[in-house]
Amino acid sequence: MPWSRIFSGIIAIALALGMIIFGGWYFTLGFCVIVFLGQLEYFQLVQAKGIEPAAKTTLVVSQVLLVTAALSPTLTDAVFPLAGTLICFYLLFQPKMATIADIASSILGLLYGGYLPSYWVRLRVGLTHASSLPSDAVAAASSMPITTSDLPVNGYLSPFWMHLSALPQALTATLLAFACIWAADIGAYFFGKFFGRTRLSSISPKKTVEGAIFGVAGSIGVATAGAWCLNWHSWQLSGVILGTLVGIASLLGDLTESMMKRDAGVKDSGQLIPGHGGILDRTDSYVFTGPLVYYFVTLLLPLLPVFL
Repeated sequence: MPWSRIFSGIIAIALALGMIIFGGWYFTLGFCVIVFLGQLEYFQLVQAKGIEPAAKTTLVVSQVLLVTAALSPTLTDAVFPLAGTLICFYLLFQPKMATIADIASSILGLLYGGYLPSYWVRLRVGLTHASSLPSDAVAAASSMPITTSDLPVNGYLSPFWMHLSALPQALTATLLAFACIWAADIGAYFFGKFFGRTRLSSISPKKTVEGAIFGVAGSIGVATAGAWCLNWHSWQLSGVILGTLVGIASLLGDLTESMMKRDAGVKDSGQLIPGHGGILDRTDSYVFTGPLVYYFVTLLLPLLPVFL
């Protein structure tokens, strides 16, 4: 592996960890930048096919979606159709009549590059710190008062790092989900490189069935270990479910981006990250995983004690 790839990967992980740990607007604004750059690459792929989407309008309304997810997560689902309507309205009144491809690529850009990533903001920022802190764990961990903001611009640095179960669930769930994605990507890359024999899909010739299986297994392993450390109810089951969801969704996100690049006739979505390509090349695994992790944490995880 080239040193440029390793070095840029370390920097990317460090930045991601900083965004996740501080939360608040640190996470939101960081995600806004990532989404903006990723959408620029997406629209370059689209325009390479001769399609003329409403790129600027989609970029703007996607940023509105992300900010809304931080301020009021429940309103995000209402902003999404309004944003789609605004995009169509813009295309309707262009001098040149828009095509179905123009409209479809614009809405896909909003969904793929704005709405789905907004679930990460909902997860890390939208979930309140106080409501996710177990009171008994906090009492055992420290007598310090709980706060949701102790850094500038609504950031948060928890004092409970020595007691993982007392950390805000918004923080621990996001960290664990990112760790599962990293485990899936790294596991699939190395295992597939050295032991892969069976091609997974013609969309991405370098991906193998063996690598994909090991990637999902790596995600399950990290998720299960995390569920145990965080004292989740039925940690074996919850870890396997989360790890499987993240492992499969990250693989599908990777293949989806590969399909778009293949259709556009390019190898990488961009050249922003040395040794890795573009932003989309590094964030494709996160697109479909965000909603699954969010609903796992907010819907499924609270139900496990009821049924098990």
